[in-house]
Amino acid sequence: MLPTILDLSSLRAAYQSGLTPLDAIQEVIARRAASKDPAIFITPVPDDELRAAAKALMARAPEANSLPLWGVPFAVKDNIDAAGLPTTAACPAYAYRPEADSTVVARLKAAGAIIIGKTNLDQFATGLNGTRSPYGAPRSVFDAAYISGGSSSGSAVTVASGIAAFALGTDTAGSGRVPAAFNNLVGIKPTPGLLPNTGAIPACKSVDCITIFAATVGDGVTIRKVAEGFDAADAFSRRSKPANLPVSGLRIGVLADAEREFFGDKEVEALYDQAIERARGLGAIIVPFDYAPFREAAALLYDGPWVAERLAAVETFLATNAADFDPAVRGIIEGAKGKTAVEAFNGRYRLEELRRKTEAEWEKADVLLLPTAPTTYTVADMLANPVVLNGRLGRYTNFVNLLDCAAIAVPAGFGKGGLPGSVTVIAPAFTDDALAPLADALHRAAGSGMGIDRQAAIPEASRVVPGDDGFIEIAVVGAHLTGMPLNHELAGSGGRLVKTCRTAGDYRLFVLPNTTPAKPGLLRDPGHKGQGLEVEVWALPADAFGRFVQKIPAPLGIGKLTLEDGSSVSGFVCEAHAVKGAEEITALGGWRNYISAKLAS
Repeated sequence: MLPTILDLSSLRAAYQSGLTPLDAIQEVIARRAASKDPAIFITPVPDDELRAAAKALMARAPEANSLPLWGVPFAVKDNIDAAGLPTTAACPAYAYRPEADSTVVARLKAAGAIIIGKTNLDQFATGLNGTRSPYGAPRSVFDAAYISGGSSSGSAVTVASGIAAFALGTDTAGSGRVPAAFNNLVGIKPTPGLLPNTGAIPACKSVDCITIFAATVGDGVTIRKVAEGFDAADAFSRRSKPANLPVSGLRIGVLADAEREFFGDKEVEALYDQAIERARGLGAIIVPFDYAPFREAAALLYDGPWVAERLAAVETFLATNAADFDPAVRGIIEGAKGKTAVEAFNGRYRLEELRRKTEAEWEKADVLLLPTAPTTYTVADMLANPVVLNGRLGRYTNFVNLLDCAAIAVPAGFGKGGLPGSVTVIAPAFTDDALAPLADALHRAAGSGMGIDRQAAIPEASRVVPGDDGFIEIAVVGAHLTGMPLNHELAGSGGRLVKTCRTAGDYRLFVLPNTTPAKPGLLRDPGHKGQGLEVEVWALPADAFGRFVQKIPAPLGIGKLTLEDGSSVSGFVCEAHAVKGAEEITALGGWRNYISAKLAS
């Protein structure tokens, strides 16, 4: 018996216990037939062909779980090629039948995954709502009156309803994240170029990303790693250059009050605030940041010359088949006809100016935590006001690809009305793996289940464990504190401030004589009952830590300090003989207070 939501660990366990891919496909066929949403698929793989695919896999790889995705059923957004199935981009007049799989689909099938069909989308991947298709509008799995999100509408619904274990989408402005948000799923939006777009119909070719909808972050990462890799056939494909994020002392940027906009949706705003507190509870340092330059960059995607990329993708077809376009999609794409090369260059210049402004905000935070979508709408409301309401959905997503970021959308709980909220963690390019542990921890802490099954426990087997980022922590007590004369030795070597705290109560602090700049000496005195002394814990890259320690002059050295919470960390200590006759300043509580008192005297 398979669970309501098909995750990788449950499937693997079932296969290990004797279930076959043919058994699983029979269940998929039954679930697909029982679905009450007729708009999920554009082209489902026929039942007999699905059974044949399962049998072919069992003949090719008879041992259970002998391939990374052995017997895992998946769906593909219908702007991505899959051999033998038409690609329509939700425009019947545009349809063609590809002779080969797209690069990503080919890799997934080689790993043992079984494609079950091509899913519905906002036509030509132009929209964030899921209503712009002649094949109908897929609906939220929680309330059929509400939109599914788009443009990867059918892909999200097929996973959230338990028909497929994962699905491919695409993302230019948020299409791989907004549908995840509205259906209580994980949306993996890789660094642009990490997954090749060979065999995918472009929307904005320079920023498009193939994405993954999955039940858990761990599943999404596993699938992404199968699908990624450089492909010379895609001019925008890139070789991965993995980047780290802090394992401890992670600074998470959240919206400052002036940039909060939920369009009156108090429930989504409350879920965002709850997610911030969960991040704080995980040990993150919460830092308000200025979203304005990111928001201005986001506006360029539709209000600037990038809309001309959408015209470039379908210009020839539009010239002969304008009547075959959804009216909202046609209006957006035809709006690019007046764009000039001068505007394109000016747009590029403006983007770089805004990128420079965002650099100042990235100095404050390692990761951004944003609402995936600020609100949602009914299908009726969206059809009545398709452009304005759709634009609101992309407020916190449109900038991400333009500014070359990785992102993962995760569930964030449910409002009183029974609809899900979602947050997205975002960081600079190639932090895809480094983002995953945080995203996974936030999903687990939300307690919102997976897809339509709100009570589902996230399998322990899919947990994403933080890796060692190669940084070593060190506690400083004197001239290396922030704002002090030697702090540059930490900050200038790639160090980051983890936290400010106090030592345990049995430490004493002295002013060392004849030191330039002035330095303190810290000693542990068992039995001394004080209030602890202020220290800062910094993290240094391993090589920088070695160089830093090597330069420390006697009588100072590095030993283990016990902090007020009972934990220990490497930090500055002093040889006992050096403080004989020295001025004791323990009662002042720390070196910063001593310097302030001295300056005031």
